[in-house]
Amino acid sequence: MDLPVDEWKSYILQKWSLLPKSIQVTISTAETLSDLFLHSSSLLQPEDEMFLKRLSRGYLVGKDPNAPLFYREEGNKKFQKKDYMGATVLYSKGVSHSRPNSEDISLCYANRSAALFHLGQYETCLKDIVRAQTHGYPEGLQPKLLLRKAECLVTLGRPHEASQTISDLESNFAAKPTLAASQFQILQRTLCRLKVKVQEKGNLTETSPAALTKAFEDMDLREENEQISNTSSSVSLCMDPLKGRYLVATKDILPGELLVKEDAFVSVLNPGEMPPWHHGLESKWDTRATNADLYCHRCLKHTLAPVPCDGCSYAKYCSQECLQQAWDLYHSIECSLGGLLLTLGVFCHIALRSTLLARFEEAGKVINKLCGEITNRDICLPESKNLAQILSYDLGGESKKKGKTVETPIPGCDINGKYENNYNAVFSLLPHTGNHSPVHKFLCALSVSALCRQLEAASLQAFTTGLKSSKLKAAAAPMLYPELNIWGVAMLRHMLQLQCNAQAITTIQQTGSEEHLITDSRQVRLATGLFPVVSLLNHSCSPNTSVSFISTVATVRASQQIRKGQEILHCYGPHESRMGVAERRQKLRSQYFFDCNCPPCEREKQRPLQGPRWEAFCCHCCGALLQGGDVLSCGSTSCTESVSRDHLVSQLQDLQQQVGMARKLLRNGELERAIQLLLGCQHDAESFLLAEHSVVGEIEDDLAQAYAALGDWEKSATHLQKSLRVVEVRHGPSSVEMGHELFKLAQIFFNGFVCQQLLIICYVQSPGPEMGTPGRAHRSSNTMAL
Repeated sequence: MDLPVDEWKSYILQKWSLLPKSIQVTISTAETLSDLFLHSSSLLQPEDEMFLKRLSRGYLVGKDPNAPLFYREEGNKKFQKKDYMGATVLYSKGVSHSRPNSEDISLCYANRSAALFHLGQYETCLKDIVRAQTHGYPEGLQPKLLLRKAECLVTLGRPHEASQTISDLESNFAAKPTLAASQFQILQRTLCRLKVKVQEKGNLTETSPAALTKAFEDMDLREENEQISNTSSSVSLCMDPLKGRYLVATKDILPGELLVKEDAFVSVLNPGEMPPWHHGLESKWDTRATNADLYCHRCLKHTLAPVPCDGCSYAKYCSQECLQQAWDLYHSIECSLGGLLLTLGVFCHIALRSTLLARFEEAGKVINKLCGEITNRDICLPESKNLAQILSYDLGGESKKKGKTVETPIPGCDINGKYENNYNAVFSLLPHTGNHSPVHKFLCALSVSALCRQLEAASLQAFTTGLKSSKLKAAAAPMLYPELNIWGVAMLRHMLQLQCNAQAITTIQQTGSEEHLITDSRQVRLATGLFPVVSLLNHSCSPNTSVSFISTVATVRASQQIRKGQEILHCYGPHESRMGVAERRQKLRSQYFFDCNCPPCEREKQRPLQGPRWEAFCCHCCGALLQGGDVLSCGSTSCTESVSRDHLVSQLQDLQQQVGMARKLLRNGELERAIQLLLGCQHDAESFLLAEHSVVGEIEDDLAQAYAALGDWEKSATHLQKSLRVVEVRHGPSSVEMGHELFKLAQIFFNGFVCQQLLIICYVQSPGPEMGTPGRAHRSSNTMAL
């Protein structure tokens, strides 16, 4: 997903293994990114490019003229079964494969408007009706489209527009009577019903859609920092020779205070589960809904009615505005490379898009600087000793006055010392070239080289091929930079940066039908982005902030009180509440190239044999904590019990299997059987698991779900409160996890009409709409949508 597909990785690994040792040494010891790129690029052979092209063809990103009919018919089947959501997705796929101003696209838009109408998405339905008409919807089918439009306008409380639509429909029909008698009678009855509705709503105050406000307003920073863009004035940017750049509090910060609100400099949607490579027509068109079908490829907003790119079937947007912005900024270049970019992975895609975005900034002069100093080791290898001097070089010459150069003290800042969300800041992020394995650097360099070759081929083709579409002509504009190799070096730098600096943009996705009281929700990775300010935050296994996302915007809030002078810390994924110190340190060392010495790691190193309480066993005789290695002994001085760890682990596995069976019953609606099985699991757990064990909390949470589904809110609340105590021990009283559990409890009290307890929970800790999980971790969690 982040890196290229397995087939390309295996191919490059084999190619690396067959290289002469001397060439491997040359690439491994390359002192600059330029040397690394040029040496690797010279090894890219035509047969390598052909293999990559074969892989890329497996992704159907072009517009297939036979696909719209297929998807429209499949959508009609869903529509007839009243699966309007499924129908909407399939009609959208048909839209994506249709050419502009064709009957195919107009019919798909019209059918999607019908599905959206049944989903209650009236505003979106109206937009699709306009799109269908714009793309040439057949004249003979116009009456039902106009009727749908009038229905939407009436429902939305816009009677004047509805009345005008009805008048237009009557006028058009009088001028061109094309309906059969039976259809005409149905039309007349429908028009009469709509006219009555219009009269009923005529006395109501009409509401303009533009006047409607969001349920939750985005909160802005109280006072923005003058030194760091998109950051609160409560923090300051500092530099240390050992740990680099970091943020500190300039005053006492309270829990919940907004510290950073930053839009991604660049982001690329995670395509989700891509369809398997097709080998025949029967598997050619995929009917599954993926992230690529449900989210805008520019702003990442969830959309039921995406607007597709005119040139490919892959890129989709929430609006014409997003489509045009994406086209102007980067998609005009990317459009013809969709299959290749999906093959090479998200990191390579971000590397390309970052350099494309640099064209629109003064910071694009970084590339020109590289072009002039490509053999300068300091420029290409910023991890060298004079780090601050290397990355703070002048971008445009403005700082050179009277033969003297004013050097900024902190990398990424401009000549005035301000750190902004721009390409200069992105370029200053360290690629850690010396820490990556030689084969990984070879993979990245060859992938970027192959991408550059395709860009060059596309550009040359543009001058020899007459293209009808002006947009497609723009896609094949002249070379962006004089030397494509310079561009390649910049992309290689970005690709290597991403392992340590990429931020996973997450969202909450719910599963389960609307008919059920209980739905599962899980946090999923939606996209990958670069946030220059967020990247300034150093790691802690017990951070004092939490990070969440709304579309492409990251918000960083204090999760606890932060004293003046204290560092602002972020979790990169390995959190003390989720894994032990050895596993955390190994993960951080392998991905981020450092040994973590944060307070939790230092504490746990002093007691390596004592695991966390949420994984601990208890004595079956006295209930005390069991301690030890392969043989566990009771921690109570008055008890001499001991037991094999393997025996307890086996017992735990049996218990988890029983819990899994209960969850299956719960999903199938066999609530009583699920409860009986869970109560048995609860009894068994008490005999050998500590009360704070995570499995104990999971059993209580499952029981809470089961009783909630039965409408027994009191029992549901009792079990959820037990689960909540486990969450508090593991994650802390001020954690995001605790906030989610309290929110679930509030939902139960609300449904059970226990208002006093509900108000207490809302007062103590109610997670706002922007709260999310800390760090770069991705976890699943169950919540009750009641």
